[in-house]
Amino acid sequence: MAQKNGREPEITITEKINRVVQKILAANQVVLFTGAGISTESGIPDYRSQGGIWDKFQPIYFDDFMARKKARIQYWNQRLDMEKGLKHATPNKGHKSIARLHALGCLTSLITQNIDGLHQESGIPPDKIIELHGNTRRVRCMRCNRLISWEETMVMINAGVKAPECTCGGYFKPDTSSFGQAMPERETRRAAMLSARADVFIVVGSTLLVQPAALMPEYARNAGAFLVIINLSKTPYDSLCDILIRDKAGKILDKIANGVEKKLS
Repeated sequence: MAQKNGREPEITITEKINRVVQKILAANQVVLFTGAGISTESGIPDYRSQGGIWDKFQPIYFDDFMARKKARIQYWNQRLDMEKGLKHATPNKGHKSIARLHALGCLTSLITQNIDGLHQESGIPPDKIIELHGNTRRVRCMRCNRLISWEETMVMINAGVKAPECTCGGYFKPDTSSFGQAMPERETRRAAMLSARADVFIVVGSTLLVQPAALMPEYARNAGAFLVIINLSKTPYDSLCDILIRDKAGKILDKIANGVEKKLS
């Protein structure tokens, strides 16, 4: 357990997991927050590490996307390259373990930075999921806000359209937050509200460096929540959380879900 003064008593991972299980079972509001580290175990590269997406591609800023057709074509070429990995990705043990917690009645809400839709595929109802950075399986018109599916967009692309446009003349773009694009206000407000109400707040697979998403554990901690960090790399909250586990998301979440199931059986 990482204490507030930054000193961590020597306790085993098993003891940490048992403490998390106890806190989940005693809580009224359990909120999970996931980042790229949970989806890398499904074969989806993250954005910032060596070999990640921005190691391969030069990001297209939102203003550039809106201003230049050449930038829109470049953006869509990158998105089509990403699809090679996304279309084969399936929920892994981590996603399925969170879905198990939901099925057990132990998940109030899931806040995610991920855009891959794997939490929905794992069986968690969409109304339980707050997507802070959007979802790449949806495509939105930047003028009229019309939403279409990725499959509908592929029909246009396969017909030779390099940068799909809406019938209103607006530009279609995956419904995700690009560099320089404002975060979705409704989702951000809802995430902040639920974070501040949490009794237990569990961060999984996020370095907690991207704002304003990274403020969510701070809202929870300030409101007195029991804060858990499960991540392979360091985060700014490592010395501030109650439990720190430096390990793979799927492995640890599976053990937590098993522990909750055992106690409830």
